[in-house]
Amino acid sequence: MRAMILESLAPITPGSLPLRLTDLPDPEPGPGQVLIRVRTCGVCHTELDEIEGRTAPPRLPVVLGHQVVGEVVGHGEGVTSPAIGARVGVGWIASACGECDHCLAGDDNLCPEFQATGCDIDGGYAELMTVSARYAHPLPDALDDVHTAPLLCAGAIGWRSLRLCNLADGQRLGLTGFGGSGHLVLQLARHLYPRSEVFVFARDPGARTFARELGADWAGGTEDEPPAPLDAVIDTTPAWLPVVKALERLAPGGRLVINAIRKEDGDKQALMDLDYARHLWQEREIKSVANVAGRDITEFLELAAAAKLRPEVEVYDLADANRALVELRSGGVRGAKVLRISS
Repeated sequence: MRAMILESLAPITPGSLPLRLTDLPDPEPGPGQVLIRVRTCGVCHTELDEIEGRTAPPRLPVVLGHQVVGEVVGHGEGVTSPAIGARVGVGWIASACGECDHCLAGDDNLCPEFQATGCDIDGGYAELMTVSARYAHPLPDALDDVHTAPLLCAGAIGWRSLRLCNLADGQRLGLTGFGGSGHLVLQLARHLYPRSEVFVFARDPGARTFARELGADWAGGTEDEPPAPLDAVIDTTPAWLPVVKALERLAPGGRLVINAIRKEDGDKQALMDLDYARHLWQEREIKSVANVAGRDITEFLELAAAAKLRPEVEVYDLADANRALVELRSGGVRGAKVLRISS
């Protein structure tokens, strides 16, 4: 099979080629696994963190990719579902123990044996992949291959973040950063909370324009003052300044949900400005989002089909994965990037 593999960690710069196109032996599904012929795979910021070593895979070489849409073409021992021929999606969660307290509570994202697709196991930047049958999610017919791929990570983790906000219809929601996840959360919030105002904070003027086109009630820069205090904010940036600014803008009892796999040290000085009375008092809350649970993906796919969510995408061939990654690294991305691998 053809695959793009990561063999070494290095910074991504204009013109760099972090992945190599090669032929690998076709994988065989083990007990409890399915074999998937990959049709599309989304390109995620987490892959930049993997390539540049901030979230380094435990082994190299590895096949990246954790927003996978494909067709089940083989079963391992003990597997009967999803059926051969079923169209399925695979997200960041590849497996969990299924027996710990977290798994039994539906929070398998917190399982100590959590394994990630395209990191702990080979992912979807390839023609074939294997994964636990439990995490091969059947896809609604209303969702096509290309536009479903970003839903499996950016959408599902966005849904988890929105759920953790405990937002009531009519309360104000803020989004700091406006990329692949933010543009889906905005559309979902419009569907679930039609009376709520949504304010977007983004450095890039193009992202702010995009947010307004999608229905944001207001869009401004990271340090701009919104028209009113916020009941909840979802932060998707890799920086600390937006966190401090978001806390400052929360109404009493407001909730900040940090949906970021990492925070860079470059602006850590912003934390020195943290003031208890201004940022934390009056029962403001801070919660982080860790990974994504299996139920997040299942629930979000149903919501996306019902709400007719359609992410904005740019499509690339598998062999052009390096170009997609370099462009993603350069910023200014509108929507999501998707690799088309087979039809």
